[in-house]
Amino acid sequence: MTLSKRKLQEKDYPEALDIWEQSVTATHDFLKEKDRLELKIEIPNYFKMVEAYLWFDGQEVVGFSGTNDQNLEMLFIKPEFFNNGYGTEIIRYLIQENKIQYVDVNKDNRTALNFYIKNGFKIYSESQKDDQGRDYPILHLKL
Repeated sequence: MTLSKRKLQEKDYPEALDIWEQSVTATHDFLKEKDRLELKIEIPNYFKMVEAYLWFDGQEVVGFSGTNDQNLEMLFIKPEFFNNGYGTEIIRYLIQENKIQYVDVNKDNRTALNFYIKNGFKIYSESQKDDQGRDYPILHLKL
């Protein structure tokens, strides 16, 4: 596996949104359909607010990340690339480059929570609602 990256550009937004949707559908079984559809509309607005990258293995896009102010705001991998080390390689790069110190995780997303803990993050607080005020408890983690 040799990962490379390039900055997410506006022309990439549809592809990134498709990766987001595939990943969320595969991992966020706790998410209500109505909320998933609302989020799908909101997500492209966030692309402009983060330092976002598409990640490649050779010519193939495996996922994307978005950081802002040392927060990992987005890390989504295509489901066919789950459990192959891509997420870990991306997270280690972002930590090494001092791009991230913090990440928020849905409390019900146990797989993501375990992934971040495995990569050195620790829970330091919890919110009962997400940033949009929806009833999804959020765990706040830091390195």
